[in-house]
Amino acid sequence: MGITSFYFLCFFAVLLFIYYSVPRGFQWGFLLLCSVAYCLLAGQGVLVFYPLVSVGACYVGTRLLISMPAKEEKKRRGVLFVTILVNIGILFVLKYVNFFVNTFNGVAAFFGGPKEMIAGVDFLAPLGVSFYTFSLLGYVIDVYYGLAGPQENFGKLALYGLYFPNLISGPILKYREHADQFFAPHAFDYGQVTRGLQRMVWGFFKKLVIAERLGVIVNTVYGDYEGYPGAYIFAATACYAVQLYTDFSGCMDIVLGMSESLGIILPENFQTPFFSKSVAEYWRRWHITLGVWMKDYVFYPLMRTAFFAGLNKSWKNRFGKKRGKQYATFVAMFVLWLTVGVWHGGDWKFVIGSGLLHWFYIVMEELLAPPFERVMERLHIDAQGRFVNAVRILRTFFLVCVGDLFFRAASVKDAFSMIGEAVSVRNANVLWDGSFLQLGLDGTQTAVAFVSLLLLWAVSLLERKGSVRERIAKKPLPLRWMIWYALLFSVILFGYYGPGYSASEFIYQGF
Repeated sequence: MGITSFYFLCFFAVLLFIYYSVPRGFQWGFLLLCSVAYCLLAGQGVLVFYPLVSVGACYVGTRLLISMPAKEEKKRRGVLFVTILVNIGILFVLKYVNFFVNTFNGVAAFFGGPKEMIAGVDFLAPLGVSFYTFSLLGYVIDVYYGLAGPQENFGKLALYGLYFPNLISGPILKYREHADQFFAPHAFDYGQVTRGLQRMVWGFFKKLVIAERLGVIVNTVYGDYEGYPGAYIFAATACYAVQLYTDFSGCMDIVLGMSESLGIILPENFQTPFFSKSVAEYWRRWHITLGVWMKDYVFYPLMRTAFFAGLNKSWKNRFGKKRGKQYATFVAMFVLWLTVGVWHGGDWKFVIGSGLLHWFYIVMEELLAPPFERVMERLHIDAQGRFVNAVRILRTFFLVCVGDLFFRAASVKDAFSMIGEAVSVRNANVLWDGSFLQLGLDGTQTAVAFVSLLLLWAVSLLERKGSVRERIAKKPLPLRWMIWYALLFSVILFGYYGPGYSASEFIYQGF
């Protein structure tokens, strides 16, 4: 039962009515029941057992942590280690066993061994396993350091871990910042419910009108890249970058809007990332909660370890204070981006496309920034001028597209083959001679996609100056509802859905 389906909309409508009808003290319990029901209706069945085990491990672990005096630090660390091990162990078994099996088999085959020395395994993973695991791990670590109080009610902790909108594609939560509102009573607020539903409509527009259309082009080219070389690959990769954004951010709009209508405000995950002037800035605007989690629970703790403290000191003596600290930071960033890549999936294409390639980009940006500024100064060019910043934005988009190519390709080998096919064939004319209309979208469908992208671009420009929804809310009532009904009917008229068609799952839903 995908969240773009008619059945889910019926499920949510009934849930919303009952949620504000039950006594407020029972609202959190009702949400927990609905979350379990959603897992069952989504075909998860016994898979709901996995998140419950993770919640149970975290509940027991945090109860043990607060029962131990601070002086028994060794035992407390042991409890923390076991709790983390249980959660990471479940995640590893469900998502990453085959990654290591395939890597081992590949290395063995390279040295002349059999192609399949070790047989892989095939486990079904529950919805959002990476998202709820990281949210729960952050909770346990915060309790250990005294940054959050432990949850004494197992059911409430289960709601935090299994909250069904969050299981779809995140965002990754921080217990100390977001959990209380899950358990607080919420009175019906017409304005808040309306704003939530409005955001859901915008999310459906991104997913069903834009992402699904662009997906047709992407699937055609990536499914037969040898038959569509050169400019086809460049264009399809740019389409995929936008498809990935509208798919993922559209999902977030639906999830955050759904949650807002229930009185629960989840953290934002996107902030107009395609206006970024560097890859580092892009990642501060893209999948924000993942970046924050990685910095708080991977990067900063790593930099505080004895190894990196020693490395920092040693390299400061060798390369100077500034360079030594920078180089040590680059090493820690390598671990960080390796972790980000692995988080995205058990395949080297994710490790490269969403991890190490971006580490390389950011390191190069850091190293090349000073000489670039000196060149700009000597040429008397304003380094922060509009033209230079526009070039930076286009450069960043291009670099991100290269990473997305690895992300979308069937394998690392296919990704390199596609790059070869893209740069070896010069056929830019296919972009305007009508050939592009042979990729699955006719002239009308292409026009709808183009106009929709213009609308997305205009809204993104306005979002840089503040919330568009708040601006619309200040307009006269007839104009307000004309805007939202126009958007709703755009989804109904131009969305990809209905008999004979099934909207694809959200791309990040598998994580």
